Amino acid sequence: MSKLDGTHVVIAGGGIGGAATALALARQGAQVTLFERAREFGEVGAGLQVGPHGARILASWGLLDEVLADGVLPRNIVFRDAVTAEELTRLELGDEFRARYGGPYFVTHRSDLHASLIRAATAAGADLHTGITVTDVVTEVDRAYVMTDDGRTHEADVALALDGIKSRLRRKIVDDEPVSSGYAAYRGAIPYEDAGLDEDIEDVIGYIGPDCHFIQYPLRRGTMLNQVAVFKSPGFFKGVENWGGPVELVPAYAHCHEKVRSRLEYMWTDRWWPMYDRDPIENWVNGRMMLLGDAAHPPLQYLASGAVMAIEDAKCIADFAAADFASGGGNAAWPQILKSVNTERVPRCNRIVETCRMWGELWHLDGVGRIVRNELFRTRDASDHKYTDWLWGYASPQRSG
Repeated sequence: MSKLDGTHVVIAGGGIGGAATALALARQGAQVTLFERAREFGEVGAGLQVGPHGARILASWGLLDEVLADGVLPRNIVFRDAVTAEELTRLELGDEFRARYGGPYFVTHRSDLHASLIRAATAAGADLHTGITVTDVVTEVDRAYVMTDDGRTHEADVALALDGIKSRLRRKIVDDEPVSSGYAAYRGAIPYEDAGLDEDIEDVIGYIGPDCHFIQYPLRRGTMLNQVAVFKSPGFFKGVENWGGPVELVPAYAHCHEKVRSRLEYMWTDRWWPMYDRDPIENWVNGRMMLLGDAAHPPLQYLASGAVMAIEDAKCIADFAAADFASGGGNAAWPQILKSVNTERVPRCNRIVETCRMWGELWHLDGVGRIVRNELFRTRDASDHKYTDWLWGYASPQRSG
């Protein structure tokens, strides 16, 4: 008998986090029903970086080889000064790195990873629905009642809210709003052969500079080039309603090296992404409902760990639930399971949210701060892993049933 036979979980949200959670719980035998408000499953955006903390989990679910088949294994992570294009430091991602962290660092198209998770969750038995929005969750002593915009109420043993940074279910726990960073992101994924490069790119390259940065790396087996431009929006600080618009893009990089400025013509300008996070909170649980993924801990993008944090959440709740059910707790154990997941995940995820804010400030320094940062990067001890072990070496504790 599967460990979670006899329990019903309803998930609000079908992005990467929701799909991963559906897969993780269905693999353990839970009856999983997921509701996604969009008419079709899909991910907006382009490239996604996944560290070994995510690769290890995908491997444990039997998905890593499939995802890597459409991805790229970069050779290095390289930081350059955006003003001079000088290389400041690099982190090699080869055999020694993989041995240390038990998995690779790879890049993939968001939609490719998402599609793999959706297929796997469906194959594991999860019941996935699109075009339906979860509007409310009410929990009683031993049940969760999930209301959807088609007028139906769905009864479950537990409800999990993975409805994103604008989560409406988060309001049941805390009265807060997304926090604007004042930075806007532009993306552009184009055929590699059309990129007009003067040298091949086999790394993840980050140009960091005053009030802006620019990221490049190959996608889809090297057939595409992914580029991301992020800058501090003058419009935000002037109170412009649709701040960060295309008129701001080129001027934001006027002080940067030609290697950066010349890439701006390849960015999509029909849409842009204002960058938000939320202030960390200590509690994600309301009765038999729990926030996970970006609904609980949406970070800024600087540690490339937003999607992986949601994947970690998925593995954690499935492992903890399976262990408690195997110990005889059954559905009565759900309140303790949610409490245990909250205790395990909050310190980790809140640290990432706060570190992302700090890392963003570091990338965008000017004046003396930039000079000092560049020198620190240049003289970094490549054999010292104290700044990465906590992030990439993390594994949630295994609980025996």
